[in-house]
Amino acid sequence: MDYNSFKNAVAAAAKAQGIADYELYYEASEDCSISTFRHEINQFSSSLDGGVCFRCIVDGKMGYASTEALGEAEAVSLVSRAADNARTLESEDQVFLGQGGQTYASCPHTCPEMAPTDLIRKVALEGDALLYAADPMVADGSEAQVVSQKMSVAIMNSNGLDLSYESGSHIFIASSVLYDGTELSTDYSIACGDLNTMDIAATVAKSVAKAKAKMGADVAPTGAYPVVFSPEAMGSLLSTFSGVFNAERVRRGLSRMGGKEGQVVASPMVTLVDDPFYKDSIMPLPFDAEGTPTYKKNVIENGVLKTLLYDLKTAAAVGKKTTGNAAKHNYAAPVGIMPFTMYLAPGELTEEELLQKAGNGVYITSLGGLHAGANPISGDFSLQSSGFMIENGVKTKAVKSFTVAGNWYNLLQQITALSDEVKLPGFPGKTAFASPAVLVEGLTVAGK
Repeated sequence: MDYNSFKNAVAAAAKAQGIADYELYYEASEDCSISTFRHEINQFSSSLDGGVCFRCIVDGKMGYASTEALGEAEAVSLVSRAADNARTLESEDQVFLGQGGQTYASCPHTCPEMAPTDLIRKVALEGDALLYAADPMVADGSEAQVVSQKMSVAIMNSNGLDLSYESGSHIFIASSVLYDGTELSTDYSIACGDLNTMDIAATVAKSVAKAKAKMGADVAPTGAYPVVFSPEAMGSLLSTFSGVFNAERVRRGLSRMGGKEGQVVASPMVTLVDDPFYKDSIMPLPFDAEGTPTYKKNVIENGVLKTLLYDLKTAAAVGKKTTGNAAKHNYAAPVGIMPFTMYLAPGELTEEELLQKAGNGVYITSLGGLHAGANPISGDFSLQSSGFMIENGVKTKAVKSFTVAGNWYNLLQQITALSDEVKLPGFPGKTAFASPAVLVEGLTVAGK
C-alpha cells in the first residue's frame, strides 16, 4: 500500500475508533553510496528506509505509535497502539497539533533524481585517480566517496493539514592521506551538486592541499592571545552549543539563555541566523515536523537575543508563537526542536584582513573532543586543537596538539570581527551549521 492509500486507511481507522485529534507523519529515504580503496571500489551500499508515526490526543494526552508496514490491518493497529499509549501517560504538559490553512514559502530547490549506479561508480573512480595523481605523498587510505540520496516527507492531520515535500542531493567526498616517509597527515573536502558537472578535481585539490599544509606541525605555545576560528572550527563550536537556543532546554534549566530574549547576549558584531532555505542547503523544508510554515529568522541580531527556537508546545508554555522549528530525528522519533541551517552572518573583512587585525595569535582549523571537552549546559569548553600560528597578520607554521579553553557564552561577547564569506563545510543534512572565519579575543591556549 502506498502512503496516500495508507493515510486514508488511518483516517478511517481513527474515525472508527472515535479519535478526533490525530496526525500522521511519513518519512522515506533512499541512498546509494560508493567508495574507493587502491583504485578499486571498496564499498557499495544501497538502502531504502522509512515509515510512519501516528500521534493522537486522548483525554488531553499525546500518544505515539510507528510502523514501517503500510497495510490495511496495520493502519487499524497503529491507531489502537497510539491511543493505548496516550491512556497510560501521566504528563500534564499541554499538547498540540498543527493547523491547516497556513501559507507556505516556495522552496528555491529542484529535487534531483537518484543518480544511476554507473555514474556514481564512474565519478568515484575518477576522484580516486585524481587523488593519487595530485601529489607524490598521497598514500593508501586516501578515498573518494560518492553519495546520491533522496528524502520524502509528508504530514497529514485532523486539523486539515496535508503536506508533502521531496529533497535530494549528490555528494562527492575526497579524503586525503599524505605520507612523507615519517609523518601521516589527513584531511577531506566535500562538494554537492550535479555529478555530471561537479568540479571533483577542485575538491580533490583542496583536500590534498589541506592535508599537506598540516605536515611538520609543532605544538603551539601557551598563552592568552587572539584566536581566529576557521569556518570549519566555528561551525563545529556552533553545532556543539546550538542547544542553548532550544526553548525546551531552556525550560528544563539546561541553558543560560532563559529570560534573555530582548537582552544583549553577544558582541554587536554577532548576528546568528536560522534559515530553512539557505542557499547551500540540500534539504530545505517549507514546513516543520508539526506542519508549521518555516521561515528565516535572526536568533541573535547585532548582539541581542531576538528569539529562542520553539515548537508548538514550548511556545504555548510561555505565551509565544512557534518559530517553526519542530523536528524529528527520524520518522519514529518524538517531536523535538532543531535549527535548519544555523549560521553566523558574515562581517565586512576578507579573511586576510581578519588575520591582519589579529596580529599575532593562532588560527584554529579543527577541534577535537567536542563531546567530552564541551559542556553544553555551563558553556565551558577545553578542546584539543590544530591549525596555524598567526605572525604579523599572516598564517605561518602549522601547529597541533594544543588546547583552547573558554566559555561559549563569554565567547559570543568576545567576537571582535568576522570575515565576509560564510562557508558550510560539514556533511550536509536536515540540520547544518555554517560560519565565516571569526576573530575572538582573550581565549586561553595551552601548548608547550
